[in-house]
Amino acid sequence: MVSFPNCKINLGLHITGKRADGYHNLETIFYPINLKDIIEIIPSEKFQFNSSGSRVNGSPDDNLCARAYQLLQKDFPSTTQINMWLHKHIPMGAGLGGGSADGAFTLKLLNEKFQLNLSTRQLIGYASQLGSDCPFFILNKPCFATGRGEMLEPIDLDLSHYSFVLVCPHLHISTAWAFSQIKPKPAKINLKEIIKQPVGTWKDELKNDFERPVIEHYPELKEIPRKLYDAGALYTSMTGSGSAFYGIFKKNNIDKFNFSDNFETFIC
Repeated sequence: MVSFPNCKINLGLHITGKRADGYHNLETIFYPINLKDIIEIIPSEKFQFNSSGSRVNGSPDDNLCARAYQLLQKDFPSTTQINMWLHKHIPMGAGLGGGSADGAFTLKLLNEKFQLNLSTRQLIGYASQLGSDCPFFILNKPCFATGRGEMLEPIDLDLSHYSFVLVCPHLHISTAWAFSQIKPKPAKINLKEIIKQPVGTWKDELKNDFERPVIEHYPELKEIPRKLYDAGALYTSMTGSGSAFYGIFKKNNIDKFNFSDNFETFIC
């Protein structure tokens, strides 16, 4: 069986407080984007995990796909051994949630393959054990997210009549470092109200708390939003804790623009 995990962007991102468990509370809107990895599982005599495409960092045993299998196999011994292959296309360490998507889609794929009959609520419970962003990819629809990002409220937001440009520097931003640059404070604006306004009005209100400190530390990133706006973007922002940026354009109305070889560009 094959599955195609997609990535996400953040429409606004506010860090609102530090938690007793060491994590942070946040407010953001997750929106799914059509840039995808590929996961395939086939029966095998023993569990194996392989990958291709972009390099996947870390030990195979620590990959969220492998951990998703281990979670379900522990509770459902009938989940037999498999050979799992991940083809990586979504850039890693870019704030696009590609690893989280892979883990969550693996849960859904295994649920279907082995007919475990897990409900959405149960899948979200397993996904929350993998990572804060993983529950979103179980729903995989626009959501207002709070808590660590795992408390999800589906919202009515359709941007299918726009095109997206993702610009991904070959630069891995440490999430821990990014959070260390933020002084948490309550959000002064209502993200759910802002996104009801026309996209062209978002520029002055819809902000990502990580964007300013990341650009200050990596000034070479400053040219990305500038070039996106020069090319006709209605709105641009960094996603997650970086380093990827996105621009929202009118459908099929993207002027040509050129970035240096240090940036990878995707049109979705």
